[in-house]
Amino acid sequence: MRMRKGGYGGGKKAADKRGRGHTEGPRGRGQGRGVGRDRDERNRERSKERSKERSTLRQADVRVKHAPKRDGGRGHAFPAHAPRERPVAITPPQKIAAPKSENYSAGVRTVTVTADENNMRVDRFFEARFPGLSFSHIQRIIRKGEVRVNGKRTEPKARLEAGQAVRIPPLQLEAPKVRDDAPQALKDREFIRSITLAEDDDVLVLNKPAGLAVQGGSGVKENIDNMLGALRGMHPDAQRPRLVHRLDKDTAGCLLVAKTRFAAAALAKTFRTRAARKIYWALVAGVPKPKQGRVSTYLAKQEEEEDSFMRIAKHGEKDAVHAVTYYAVVETAAQKLAWISLKPVTGRTHQLRAHMAHVGNPIIGDPKYFNIENYEFPGGMQNKLHLLARRIAVPHPRGGTIDVSAPLPPHMQQSWSLLGFDVSRYDPIEEAPEEE
Repeated sequence: MRMRKGGYGGGKKAADKRGRGHTEGPRGRGQGRGVGRDRDERNRERSKERSKERSTLRQADVRVKHAPKRDGGRGHAFPAHAPRERPVAITPPQKIAAPKSENYSAGVRTVTVTADENNMRVDRFFEARFPGLSFSHIQRIIRKGEVRVNGKRTEPKARLEAGQAVRIPPLQLEAPKVRDDAPQALKDREFIRSITLAEDDDVLVLNKPAGLAVQGGSGVKENIDNMLGALRGMHPDAQRPRLVHRLDKDTAGCLLVAKTRFAAAALAKTFRTRAARKIYWALVAGVPKPKQGRVSTYLAKQEEEEDSFMRIAKHGEKDAVHAVTYYAVVETAAQKLAWISLKPVTGRTHQLRAHMAHVGNPIIGDPKYFNIENYEFPGGMQNKLHLLARRIAVPHPRGGTIDVSAPLPPHMQQSWSLLGFDVSRYDPIEEAPEEE
């Protein structure tokens, strides 16, 4: 694991690996006096280091009001040193493949029928695997014998069994461009494909744009959940893609979708057990002190007229939920703004936004939680929420790891360019501990 110089909260330098009181070589043989002086010098150096360490650790506490009793009312900085060979929740990524610009196969290939596709009709199988492929084209390639099941010809109404090998003939390379007067389902399907970061037979990772709701609600017409229905084939056997987690409407970035019932059940369990690792990037007002820390509070929903938000609550308060967030400053701009990386341990509504406002560093462009009066908004930046679901890494339902990152949305890219931030810079949140 890569460590930044100085680590988190200070720590001993690797000068005395074998413990206190150890000296090199025996005392005596004409060397006792010199060794004694060396030992005195080392003792003085150790004393200075311990003083520095105590001073640094005192500065590393993040005070958080109404924190749970077990935390003693404080937030905590990251560990003073990296843990020794501790297991990590995310294994080296075996990433699912990003989709190619072509929607369909250009050559002959063979695919295996999955358990979820067991007893599915052959023509329905093609509709589910290749949404948008015309019914007539599917019927034609089956009748002509271009489609084979376990090496034999088949019929459109024949039922498939899990484990069978299906020969897929060459198909149309590019889906036709959707016309303005095309049915809404075709437009939705085209849009979902345009924001797809990665996909395989079980999962889909979308790059959700800022301003687009994930689910419907009062006054919400367009949303991702409704659009996902367009990916389902028009037959009883087809499976509708399912959301497995949520993002705020104004938050951009990685959104994980299950394409099968099997994947949905497995990923739901992953999120319940907090085995999913999510990393967010944000631009905040000021610079958090210390630059790496842990925020632990209780949150409760506050209703006010037609609006609602999450407020800091007291331990034991009705409907209050515990929320924990790790944060790390990546880069700063004249001590006025900071690019921070966030790793939520819990997944509460508006958790990151409420926590950053609570510690005095609200997220730029946040219409609900930006609480600095008379704040002079930086010129050249758009007044939109600067929060990105940068990365998601979770165990894949069938083994390996889903590990996908999203690029900065346009308004954040504009701000990063204006401030001279380098997106390839090392992200110190990587060193935050895993916590269940």
